[in-house]
Amino acid sequence: MTAALDLQIKTLPESPGVYQYFDKNQIIIYVGKAKNLKRRVSSYFTKNHDSGKTRVLVKKIESIKHIVVHTETDALLLENNLIKKYKPRYNVLLKDDKSYPWLCIKKERFPRVFLTRRVIKDGSEYFGPYTSVKTVRTLLDLIKELYPLRTCKYDLSAEKINTGKYKVCLEYHLGNCLGPCEALETETHYNNSIKEIKNIIKGNFRESLDRLNTLMLDFAEKMEFEKAQNIKEKIDRLSNYQAKSTVVNPTINNVDVFSIISDETHGYANFLKLSNGSIIQSHTTEIKKKLEETDQELLELFIVEIRQRFNSQAPEIYVPFQVDLGESVKVTIPKLGDKKRIVELSERNAKYYRQEQFKQIKIVDPDRHVKRIMAQMKKDLRLKEEPRHIECFDNSNIQGTNPVAACVVFRDGKPSKKEYRHYNIKTVEGPDDFASMEEVVYRRYKRLLSEGESLPQLIIIDGGKGQLSSALKSLDILGLRGKIAIIGIAKRLEEIYYPDDPIPLYLDKKSETLKITQYLRNEAHRFGITFHRNKRSKSAIQSELEQIPDIGKQTITTLLRKFKSAKRVKEASFESIKEVIGNSRAVKVYQYYHPESKE
Repeated sequence: MTAALDLQIKTLPESPGVYQYFDKNQIIIYVGKAKNLKRRVSSYFTKNHDSGKTRVLVKKIESIKHIVVHTETDALLLENNLIKKYKPRYNVLLKDDKSYPWLCIKKERFPRVFLTRRVIKDGSEYFGPYTSVKTVRTLLDLIKELYPLRTCKYDLSAEKINTGKYKVCLEYHLGNCLGPCEALETETHYNNSIKEIKNIIKGNFRESLDRLNTLMLDFAEKMEFEKAQNIKEKIDRLSNYQAKSTVVNPTINNVDVFSIISDETHGYANFLKLSNGSIIQSHTTEIKKKLEETDQELLELFIVEIRQRFNSQAPEIYVPFQVDLGESVKVTIPKLGDKKRIVELSERNAKYYRQEQFKQIKIVDPDRHVKRIMAQMKKDLRLKEEPRHIECFDNSNIQGTNPVAACVVFRDGKPSKKEYRHYNIKTVEGPDDFASMEEVVYRRYKRLLSEGESLPQLIIIDGGKGQLSSALKSLDILGLRGKIAIIGIAKRLEEIYYPDDPIPLYLDKKSETLKITQYLRNEAHRFGITFHRNKRSKSAIQSELEQIPDIGKQTITTLLRKFKSAKRVKEASFESIKEVIGNSRAVKVYQYYHPESKE
């Protein structure tokens, strides 16, 4: 750190504000907010940072500028505006909202209601932005079904209407417009419809439903049943739309809900806007981490940006954990009931979005998918390095017969089947899983060492503490203990055991790390069982033929090649056996199965 930079830091005020870091070319490379500018900026130069990117950032800082503000809220807003303006390299930047659709109620006599992507400051009212055009079109269709509105662009001033300048068009004859251009609909009646439309857009359906119910009953009393039925259909459509959007009780009004989930490299944040218990807006986005930001930091950034973008004035927000947003908004962390459920719904939306992103990434960017999986496994299994090469061992024997073992190999989280290996247990008598595991692990890595092959970053043993201890003995003999990470996975509760640690690790049942670990274990079991079954089957077939005196292995092989099984050999005629192995050996085979024969 230069003397000039040190002096700047020492003279910073202990007040809320925003700081800007500049590099040697006087380009802004980072913008941040702080409750206490001096303490926050000093921490960059006094802490040992785990993140490599943060260390690089600190090295590039040549000068600092700051802006003091009155409150934390001002600092949040100013930070957000500066990030959007300068787009610093080391700041998280959310996508802009240029292409999002809005619902516009035009400022004019007999206002039109339409979808637009351009916000013009002409006094018109804009609702949104919405994240889906489909959502806006559905809402517009509902509005048009309930309220006949004009779609023409005429200037419907009182003077032009009174002079009879316009004539009703086809929309009037189709019943889609009530003809304000010929003064067939009053401005008061039209504006009442606009008022109710605004309520529907905001999620307040009660007023429209009450008016329509009253209207329906009036028509019914007047015996105008066709008109009453028409109103009833509108009520049903509006109620159906409300039912689809209502997720909690209607007392939750004018609230923003935010949540976030994250992995090593990205955060996934969701926003829900509630009005009268209905979700009227939803937005989820992916945020790329730059300096290993915490969930709190990312969520604070997301909240400030989204409330600006969606022009939200909601006085209260629901979040899953505490965030610092100043005193301008009430922050609630729900613990029970409907409020808690709506936060969980927001989190579920974030999780589904994350899963969709993963599926897309797996297709278009498989390298990033692999890096993410490997980073997650390294973190979850507490490894020193990413387990790009994993090997898993499993023993198979039934009542001590034909003991075998299997080793399966995964590279970058996927099976490498050409590297799978089977082992016949050679040094162990009887069903001794521990000794068998010790033998096969020793044989596997002694061979890899002698051939100069690469060793795995992780060994998985199918079994608990006993099998893991046996495998460790072999690694000790070979001098590999500590050089290769090794764990055991038990079948009962899927607990994971580590060397010299009696307390197992329990991974989240839905975690990708556990799924890959289970996949490895199941693949080793399948591979071992298949080999064991084939060996048993071959042994069972040959065992009966081997009982025949003076018949060798070559003769047995010849018979099986022709007849396929010992049973068919037994059922074959003397002549057919004689054709395959000759007279003298055929006599021995045939008389073994037919002792009464005198052939």
